[in-house]
Amino acid sequence: MKTNYLSTILVGLAFVTGSCERELMGYEGEEGVYFAVQHGASYGTEATWPYQPYSNVEFIRETGDVVTKQFKVMATGAVKEYDRPFRVVINPDSTTAQRAVDYELADEEFVIPANSSVGYVSIVLKRTPELQNSIKKIGLKLVANAFFTCAFPEWDAVPGFSSGTIVPAFDASLHTINMNDFIVQPPVWTGSIQAGGREAGMWGAFSRKKLEMICARFNLTYNDFLSTTTMPMVLQGLIATTMSNDLIELYNQHTPVLEEDGRLMFFWECPWTSYIGVPWVPEF
Repeated sequence: MKTNYLSTILVGLAFVTGSCERELMGYEGEEGVYFAVQHGASYGTEATWPYQPYSNVEFIRETGDVVTKQFKVMATGAVKEYDRPFRVVINPDSTTAQRAVDYELADEEFVIPANSSVGYVSIVLKRTPELQNSIKKIGLKLVANAFFTCAFPEWDAVPGFSSGTIVPAFDASLHTINMNDFIVQPPVWTGSIQAGGREAGMWGAFSRKKLEMICARFNLTYNDFLSTTTMPMVLQGLIATTMSNDLIELYNQHTPVLEEDGRLMFFWECPWTSYIGVPWVPEF
């Protein structure tokens, strides 16, 4: 049954006013559960983020190879003074990830706690080498049980929630997790490639290997490269000098660090010139 427009507005108002754990006034019908996952622009909050049928998990932004993520589920109708279980299963129609390899769903039953209308589905996600080149999907599907039906099989976008991409309508009993480990040059990267493919600047050309070495050396994550607030010029210079010294030391030990194309890794104080696509010719 299509989402009632009034019910949709009331759901939105419940979030805007911070009353997401109170009865949704005016709701009529069977008590049901639905995915209430919101995300959007960085300047927004749950008061302005639209509801989404998907979540993107980018491992380049995560610390560690195994992470636990939670996805919000809400119940319609009045809150109860006792815990109410709800059930979720993997939807094979929208899943390309492998259980036990890419993720773990320890249980198919979760709980809307007493005196609340909010619960969470927890799932363990794993970083695998394949995620560097392809997206893997996990489809979550709410199913009816003795306590809940599946509310809002067609969810209409709630007016006023505009800080992000708006999906006009979707099935709120389903939620898709998109996992990847793609890496692109972050906003703060103080290096460049000059004419002829020559590396220049403090950090030279961007590469995944170089970024991972910086992160390991300075205990940083990809998120630290997103703005000059977390990556100030002083730190940029320290990274350039420290990494240059490390690479020079390794070269002198006859264990030079090479990029994927075979060229010497470059930072600005390294005494060698490095050209994209031109392998280093061993000198020892």
